Amino acid sequence: MNLEISTAWSKVQEMINGAIALLPNIVLALVVFLLFVFVGRWIKRLVKRLTRNRRQARNLGMVLGRLAQGLTILLGLFVALSIVIPTFRAGDLVQLLGISGVAIGFAFRDILQNFLAGILILLTEPFQLDDQIVFKEFEGTVENIETRATTIRTYDGRRIVIPNAELFTNSVTVNTAFDNRRLEYDIGIGYGDDIDQAKQLILESIASVDGVLNSPAPDALVMELAGSSVNIRARWWIKPPRRADALDMQDQVLTAIKNKLTANGIDLPFPTQQVLFHDQTEETDGDRSHQREGWPAGKRKSPKPRSISGSLRQLAEMRSQRNGSNHSQTTDDL
Repeated sequence: MNLEISTAWSKVQEMINGAIALLPNIVLALVVFLLFVFVGRWIKRLVKRLTRNRRQARNLGMVLGRLAQGLTILLGLFVALSIVIPTFRAGDLVQLLGISGVAIGFAFRDILQNFLAGILILLTEPFQLDDQIVFKEFEGTVENIETRATTIRTYDGRRIVIPNAELFTNSVTVNTAFDNRRLEYDIGIGYGDDIDQAKQLILESIASVDGVLNSPAPDALVMELAGSSVNIRARWWIKPPRRADALDMQDQVLTAIKNKLTANGIDLPFPTQQVLFHDQTEETDGDRSHQREGWPAGKRKSPKPRSISGSLRQLAEMRSQRNGSNHSQTTDDL
């Protein structure tokens, strides 16, 4: 029993002595690792600073800065492990990672897919920071493009995180891709109004609003002969094409058009529906050449409806005849 205790105690002493012997190496490895961490942060800031003034390379600079920082920290980890464990070699770790690479690949497939999609988005730059985009049912301003996901800030103050793989493989509308943007709105006028006059008034209203571009020039086009109105599409261009500017400009243009049209007697009808009831008591009922199922083509005298008293008299005669026939049939049976 005493021999077992002494053996265990000797092993503990060996471990303590070994730890004490490795303590300087551990401290040195920790210092070296922290030094690499600070160097990685400095490299990241340097890359961001170099690409800060270049809008086209700003997004890629952020990702390259993160990658440089990660690689620097990984290199520092290898150096620190080599100091603590002199027999450690980087090839051993690479071999270990190669053996478990398949399992890691399946486990982090989505993460790797989003990472590669983020790199491609930053290289091709279909949109950039501060662009306003529309993706499916989401619309807002791009806040950040990370290696895994892209965050947008909606117009009502919410944040949406979208995986990069979805952004790269689906359609995205970039509202601020160009300097100018065209807005349009359909305006309905009455069928009795002069179309050319209404077009001229609409163009004058659009031109009176500050901020509407003269080139390309606004236009007004008849788009539809609707059920209760003639629809004219007003189109105009603005700069810059931001969401707030578009809403403000549309408000001013539509207000000016409405006031201009009503001041000049142009009707702005609301949807109406006309129901024509066919009188089933007309004398010509069933005659397709005289039956009124719509507006008559010319001035033609409408058929007169049967009088109510005549109709009631005919109905009484039919009932009396029916009753008489029933009475005679009953008498014959007897």
